[in-house]
Amino acid sequence: MKRSIYFFYCLFVLSFSVFFAACSKTQPVMEIPVSIPEVTVNQSNHNWFYFSRNEICEADKIQNVPQVKEFPWTEARRISSANNTVNPESEGKAFAIVNRMGIICFEDDKFTFAKDNNLFNDRTAGNIAFLNDTPVYTVYKSSFFNDTITEDNYKKDNSQHLFLLQFDDNAKISYPVLNCNNLTDESNTEVIDFNWNGMDWLCCLKTINNNKIEFSYIKWAPTVSLLEVSPSTAKNKIRISESDVDTFRTAKTQYDFSKAPDRIKKLLDGFTEKLPFSIEVKNAGGTGAKIYENSVSSDEKTLNAKAIISHSWSCAIFEDGTLFIEGALPGKHILRQGKTVAIRLPKLPPDFVYSDFVISGTTLYAAWEEKDFYNIGRSGFLKVNLEDTLYSKVL
Repeated sequence: MKRSIYFFYCLFVLSFSVFFAACSKTQPVMEIPVSIPEVTVNQSNHNWFYFSRNEICEADKIQNVPQVKEFPWTEARRISSANNTVNPESEGKAFAIVNRMGIICFEDDKFTFAKDNNLFNDRTAGNIAFLNDTPVYTVYKSSFFNDTITEDNYKKDNSQHLFLLQFDDNAKISYPVLNCNNLTDESNTEVIDFNWNGMDWLCCLKTINNNKIEFSYIKWAPTVSLLEVSPSTAKNKIRISESDVDTFRTAKTQYDFSKAPDRIKKLLDGFTEKLPFSIEVKNAGGTGAKIYENSVSSDEKTLNAKAIISHSWSCAIFEDGTLFIEGALPGKHILRQGKTVAIRLPKLPPDFVYSDFVISGTTLYAAWEEKDFYNIGRSGFLKVNLEDTLYSKVL
């Protein structure tokens, strides 16, 4: 099994380089073409929510959200991952992972919060995906920022080194699918990154023994339905083979925007020659996301964006709050005969960004967070009534 520390060291150094390079560039302004109708969100059709230490609270405006201590992104309370289900009969039910807290289930203009202190308190959670509309997600402990990873009780207890879990929406409980010790005989190991193509999983494992760090790479796949696997039965229900850093790196490749799905290219048509951006594209109810880079010669900073392709609509949100949508929301007519509509979400204070989103029924939930390099301060989500915002103004 090939091991490599240098690959992840290079990624860490590269992230610093990209950050400082970005700081020297100007903040881009999304200029929406006159051919695309633009609507704004008014005060009467949106609500602000934020994460306190123990719960989700509402604020009259984002400026009144209480200050909090900043933490590295792996340790902060924030929406780390979100996506829609794919079943049209569910009217667009959606889920979000709240790091260090639990899971939110969105159902149109209502949401429920399944908090789980025991599971989430000392772990980094994210990477939501779906199997038959059942949410699955991953957890791990960061050796950079999480001191509990060095505690003797944790190092010696393999059952505590969790990896993959499924969420039971009816019971509002998470169940383990695989622990790290199901994938390796090495103790004190965390799965820190992976790629799932819907069949095979490529995983990067990080092992810490006697202050020595080693990375290893494996490929595994279930021999039964993934939801039938548990840590106690995994030995007879998964097959594992060795992999290497080059295979893993190839699987994590970021693609040129010219290779993005046609619906996303059509949605953002007209911007590709002007604006540098990086967009993470997810399929509703899908197994994973792909990242596409639109690299253009510009003095402007690269904007980050997230996109979801659903059965009847597709949507993309940029970190400055510019949102593009096409298609039809559940139970509604197709907007502008399938042409793009733009929405300007409420402007955020300096150092805040919109980071992810879902649409449930006719309600948009847009995650926001306060960023200072890799640290996160305040965070939460914006709830927007799209029926009032879109369908009362756009044909």
